[in-house]
Amino acid sequence: MALATQSLKKTKHWLSTPEEQIKVLSDHASIGIPSFGDKIAEVGMKILKPVSVEVFQINVGKMCNQVCKHCHVDAGPDRKEIMTRATMQQCLEALKNPDIKVVDLTGGAPEMNPEFRWFVEELSKLGKQVLVRCNLTIILANPKYNDLPEFFKKHRVNVVSSLPSFTARRTDAQRGDGVFEKSIKALQMLNAVGYGKEGTGLKLDLVYNPSGAYLPDDQVVLQQEYERKLKDSYDIVFNDLFAITNLPVSRFLDYLIRSENYEDYMNELTNAFNPMAVAGVMCRSMVSVGWDGYLYDCDFNQMLELKLTDGAPNHVSDFDYEKVMNREIIINQHCFGCTAGAGSSCGGTTTN
Repeated sequence: MALATQSLKKTKHWLSTPEEQIKVLSDHASIGIPSFGDKIAEVGMKILKPVSVEVFQINVGKMCNQVCKHCHVDAGPDRKEIMTRATMQQCLEALKNPDIKVVDLTGGAPEMNPEFRWFVEELSKLGKQVLVRCNLTIILANPKYNDLPEFFKKHRVNVVSSLPSFTARRTDAQRGDGVFEKSIKALQMLNAVGYGKEGTGLKLDLVYNPSGAYLPDDQVVLQQEYERKLKDSYDIVFNDLFAITNLPVSRFLDYLIRSENYEDYMNELTNAFNPMAVAGVMCRSMVSVGWDGYLYDCDFNQMLELKLTDGAPNHVSDFDYEKVMNREIIINQHCFGCTAGAGSSCGGTTTN
């Protein structure tokens, strides 16, 4: 399949709106699968409620230097939505709450936000653990990004890097020609400043997601394969590998429908439903913040524009920890992706 060069939004694709995506997802009866709500009720959970708000995942913009075929954000160079410093200030105010331990910066390519470095510096001053979801190629995309490894090191950022395969063919098929070679070079640059190396405290994690309409393989086995292949072929080391299930949202939903895999994939997710994974879904311990400051249960609900409800504030400027803790989490059929098999979250599998 040829890779897209523009976002769904730019081409005015029929799935570029959250409303159309939700229509597709909500029509579960026509493909013979239960609703996610009915499924969790079978295991004694009528609703999902948070257990903490330990993580603030902040999308600082949808602009990206890549146009990956699986992207649930529909990110790309043509996306202009960027978080302003004023909204970042509102996030910093909310983050004064000591119960929020981790700030997870994502995009797009978060580094492309012109206020990115200032924001990381301010977050560091608050004493928060800062994660940056880096697509790796951004480090080589422009000379102004070449010093990102040193910047990350200075602020003790946990770098979480996308690498869908340890082979060029599979990586480039999902992310674009030349992406694998650039990713390897970027990983070597991160290793050179100490990332992934024992005793440095500089954490470098990799993210694997399948290239097609199937669930990821066992995370432990994948990590062992990645460790061996990357070390032997490129002398690259890293800390952990996270195996993440592709959720049927945005460009991956489009791929499923165009390849006529949607019904089979949704049945696979439903059949692989794991009651133990429900307790560990990431929406129960986080809040997702959109580029414009609106609040969501998770990154996927953000892309479907399902804002916090049930008495919780829906914008970070009105953040109230107790009200956010008392909310009911919004669910739909895409949630089967987080509860299939070993479970899936932005930190990999959720069950042992």
